[in-house]
Formats: sequence, structure tokens, C-alpha cells
Amino acid sequence: MMNQLLSALYIYDMELPGDEVYYEELLRNQEIVAIAPQVYHLLKSQGKLDQVPDFFRQSLKEQYFQTMQLNLFVNHETNQLLNAFEERGIEVIPLKGVGFAESYFGSLGARKTSDIDLLVKEYEIDAAVELVKQLGFTVEEERIPGHFHCSYSKQLPGSEIPLVVELHWDLLKESTARFDIEEFWQAAQPLKQYSSIKEFSSLHVLYMIILHGWRHNLDSLKYHLDIIQLIRLFKEDVDFHLLLNMAGKHQTKKRIIRTLSSVYQEFPFLDYIKPFPYKSARKYLEFSDKKDGRSFYKKYTDYIDYQYFSYDTASHTMKEILATILPVKK
Repeated sequence: MMNQLLSALYIYDMELPGDEVYYEELLRNQEIVAIAPQVYHLLKSQGKLDQVPDFFRQSLKEQYFQTMQLNLFVNHETNQLLNAFEERGIEVIPLKGVGFAESYFGSLGARKTSDIDLLVKEYEIDAAVELVKQLGFTVEEERIPGHFHCSYSKQLPGSEIPLVVELHWDLLKESTARFDIEEFWQAAQPLKQYSSIKEFSSLHVLYMIILHGWRHNLDSLKYHLDIIQLIRLFKEDVDFHLLLNMAGKHQTKKRIIRTLSSVYQEFPFLDYIKPFPYKSARKYLEFSDKKDGRSFYKKYTDYIDYQYFSYDTASHTMKEILATILPVKK
């Protein structure tokens, strides 16, 4: 159902839906909440806000400004952290978050952010942990065995939900890939006025966001929209052949192809923006079926396929099966 609206936002000569009933049904769909800030910003930046009904526009606007208010606070906390890392000369790369919203959606309020994700070098994890604790993030969150990050939080005044900083030293579990994070560091460039704070190359940003979408099994439209937005923004600079060569070397090729194929299947208008010539011939579970309580069997089989058969090698599949049967004790 969302396809009609998003198609008109990304294919500029397409008209927006004109039926008010359509927009009423959209607001009853909980998934609009996940992408309301992006949709509002896209409508506004294209001068199309007056082409949707008042009630729909007002709902999006409220969610956009709620997101902006929260993101302004998160941005302040992020800047404090980045300045502290810069002062100590600890290299760090912000992942997603408020910077992603500003850089790739064009507005601080255009994408919901719930925490602060930072990539640091593994040998500097202890120093990074000490730094975030000094800035008030003193509560250590539960660690997931075998994962590639640790998390610290602090309580916010007037909020039951704490603000979390995730310190990553990698982007994938070592047991499921032959991933070399050093390649990402070598291609990174200084961010704005900083020297120790870096940002990924455009290819690595896209790669990271696709893997992030895969890790969540594309269970929210926000993961689809992140990928769509980057493909539209980078467009001519996106080299899918280079992306898949890199994924093949890292043994993440099946994950990249699966995720992109699923997004292109869900939103066919992407072929007009940038064709993906490596699409899988198989049909993936549609997003509406993932959210449909009546499609338990479909969701179960899709989850099993995602959880255990998204890997390039049989050994990686076996390691994931064994991790489920014999989980590592904390």
C-alpha cells in the first residue's frame, strides 16, 4: 500500500494519490509511524505538502517535529561524545544516527534515532568505554555473546527510556563472514572539522546500511527507505559490481543480494532509479505478509531461511545452527 506514495516521491513525474480514503488507510497502518518523518521531509522538499489531505499532512508534521525535538537532544549528546574523542585523539566513525539523517535525508528531523552508534578500533575499546562513562553513560547494558559491540546508557530527565551509546568494533559477527573492518577505516575520511572523527566512503555507507537492513530482516519500512534513499542519492556513483565483488571477498554476498532483491521486489520503482542487475530470481516474503498475523507459516519459513541460509558458506550456516542449539554462556 505504501508503494503508491513512495513511488510518487521518488519518481518525480508521478502524481501523488488523490483519494482521501487512501491516506486514511495509511494512517491506520502502524508502519507509517516508522517513516513519517522521512515522508514529511520528502513531501516538503519537493513542494508537495499541499497535494496531500490536511489530516495526513498534520499527522506527519507532528511526528516530524517530535523526531526533530528528540534528535536535537541526541545530536547535542553525540557532539559532546565526538568532541571528547577528538580531544583524546581516539579515532571513531559515527554509524547511522542523527548524522545519517542530516547527511542523507537532508534534515536532522527526517529520520528517527533511538541511540548513538560509534565504531572504534578494537584495541581502543577500553579507552572508549572509559570516555563514555566519564560523560555519564555508566550503566552497562546486557552483552550478547559473540556480537561486535558493547552498550552503555544513562537515564534522561523526564524519560523512562535511557539514552544508549553502542560502541562497535566491527559490523558483523566474525563467525559468519570473512570481514575486514580495516578496509573501511583505510577508506574513511575526516568528518567536517575533525581529524580523529571519520566518515565512511559512500560505497561503505551503502554496504553498512544494506547489512543493517539484513540484520533486522527488513522488518520495518525504515530499513527499506534507508536503502532506497542512498541508492537515489548516490545513483551514478553506485557500482553494484564493485559492491558484490567486495561482498564476495567478505563472504556476505548472499546477504547483500537477498536484501537488495527483497527491497527491489517490494518497491519496483527502484528499477527506474538504478537497476540492480544481480537480483535473485526467487520471490521473497512481501512486507505486508511479514506484518500479517494470519501468515504465521510464511513468516516462520522466511525467518528460518533468513536466520540460517543467508550465508555464503555451509560452515557459516552450521555455526549459526549450533549457536542456536548450544548458545554461548555469558
